[in-house]
Amino acid sequence: MSNSTTVQSVDRAIAILEILAREGATRVTDLAAELDVHKSTAFRLLAALEQGGLVEQSGDRGRYRLGFGVIRLAGAATAQLDLARESRPVCLRLAETVGETVNVAVAQDGATVNISQVRGPAAISGHNWVGQRTPSHATSSGKVLLAFGALRLPDGELERFTPRTITSPDALGLAEIRERGWAVTVEELEVGLNAVAAPVRGADGSVVAAVSASGPSYRLTPERLPEVGELLARGAREISERIGHYG
Repeated sequence: MSNSTTVQSVDRAIAILEILAREGATRVTDLAAELDVHKSTAFRLLAALEQGGLVEQSGDRGRYRLGFGVIRLAGAATAQLDLARESRPVCLRLAETVGETVNVAVAQDGATVNISQVRGPAAISGHNWVGQRTPSHATSSGKVLLAFGALRLPDGELERFTPRTITSPDALGLAEIRERGWAVTVEELEVGLNAVAAPVRGADGSVVAAVSASGPSYRLTPERLPEVGELLARGAREISERIGHYG
């Protein structure tokens, strides 16, 4: 299948979802007519969407409606938006206190993804981490998510990014992270960049995110990381309470 054909199929699948959202349960023939495609093409697209739980057949024979998978995706998106919104006041205060960039990251498709960022008054880099996937074993947020079971390490050897990247799973110190309540990276993703992160818990007590502070190694020194780690741990507990965890 060519790239253009694949893109066309994706466009049509999105169109089907939009039609079902607008019209409710709809017959295959009507979907095919609105998309201006053969009925068999509409069936094929619906079968793929049905396999993913995004559409389902309604009680009326030959009609389809949006499936529960759409609710699941919407719920995940809403949860991330709520987390980003509720964590922002705490992150603003942490960034001011620590003087460095503060991020909130979540586990997504086996990687660590930053969903919000606040730059501290001393931050010198304009790098925007929001939306970026970062390697879990080489970031403080990723180590937190690994330590508390929100992420799993990939099979095989861990990728090296700097001479200080930890490539042995046993050397990551995940048990120690769970015990002390925060994780650090010292020039493990980028030379000259250090970071520390703490876990954010959801209403059920599970770790759903990590809040981190990162900055240049000459300012966010290894000696300073424990102090910042405790600040972040307190901030993470406050964020957890704001999203419904009390414990």
